[in-house]
Amino acid sequence: MHGKLLLLASLYLVQGLPYGLQSGLLPILLRDHGLSLTRVGLTKGLYAPWLLKLAWAPLVDRRGSPRVWLTLSTVSLGLVCGLLAALPPPHAGQTGLPTIMMALLLLLNLGAAVQDVALDTLAVQLLEPKELGPGNTVQVVAYKLGSALAGGGLLVLFPTLSWPLLFLLLAATYWLAAALAWAAPALGQLPCPQVSEHNPPTPYLLQDLLAVPGTFWTAGFVLTYKLGEQGAGSLFPLLLLDHGASASDLGLWSGLGAVTCSIAGSSLGGALLARHWQPLSLLRSVLQLRLGGLACQTALLFYLSTPGASLDPGTITRALLSLCLQQFLGGVVTTATFTVMMHCSQLAPRALQATHYSLLATLELLGKLLPGTLAGVLADGLGPHLCFAAFLILSGLPILDLSLAPSNLT
Repeated sequence: MHGKLLLLASLYLVQGLPYGLQSGLLPILLRDHGLSLTRVGLTKGLYAPWLLKLAWAPLVDRRGSPRVWLTLSTVSLGLVCGLLAALPPPHAGQTGLPTIMMALLLLLNLGAAVQDVALDTLAVQLLEPKELGPGNTVQVVAYKLGSALAGGGLLVLFPTLSWPLLFLLLAATYWLAAALAWAAPALGQLPCPQVSEHNPPTPYLLQDLLAVPGTFWTAGFVLTYKLGEQGAGSLFPLLLLDHGASASDLGLWSGLGAVTCSIAGSSLGGALLARHWQPLSLLRSVLQLRLGGLACQTALLFYLSTPGASLDPGTITRALLSLCLQQFLGGVVTTATFTVMMHCSQLAPRALQATHYSLLATLELLGKLLPGTLAGVLADGLGPHLCFAAFLILSGLPILDLSLAPSNLT
């Protein structure tokens, strides 16, 4: 089992790099250079290829092997990073990202999304039921570590290293990962899919996916469980920046510090699952704590808007600690949720497992992408107070949803 987990950890770490780059590095840089919250938020629309994973997941199910798909997609990611290294970094006074940079970031997300489908196929096929807890812990922790290295880590190093050097470093990392994907014995041992087994008639594909026990409930839960958390998490650091917090401090705490707490939470979630905690019971307890943490962040924002309030060192400390707490609780929630997702996909026929998991993962991403993209628009239009009130309500919905969970997922 250790060989499987080490392979998954290495590949999921690399897969987290594009997300960290666009969720951690670019928003702080763009906001620091004067872009509106709306423009900063809308750059997350570049994640669009991740929402189309279901379009090519059947192709990964039917053709080729995980090793080929992983190798080709990872090599392409290195090539895109090499092209990004040739571009100048964002500078003060520009109204948005240059078109060529947006196109390359879109290609980066496209390559990462194809890589994700192949890697999820590997995980679903390799992991035994008793390995789901440790396997999903490795998946979530490694992905978040990659996100932290490309987000907060690069933001801290940005004043020291040049823009080209940073992207050349990313390119070299991708090419090393491509070599690992090609040489890994576990990938070479997986059987190639047979067209006759993996090619159900297209009109019935979605019907077959939805017929898998527990799919309707799982799809609804993963679509909603992160709405409030992601909206608040993407907006809160930017509002702290507006109140005088430094970009470097936010990069350190909302990047490396918060993700460290998130990794600790994911690890704790995996340890509890390994000790035979039921994922749904764990989710119920931690989601309630997460709701309380978001209420504290909302109260802090109301305090900062009162006359005479300032972001003094004590207030900054409390704000940064609230970020870390939410990331810690979010890590536990994510590990438990991904375990539920993979358990549900393993109930599907083997010929549909990768596509089924891609369906759930696409909905999970959509539930995270929408609030992160629209949070800035809502804050500019409604104000941060109404936004955070809405996020509180959205964070309460998955707690109610757990009471409707089907028995085959408990």
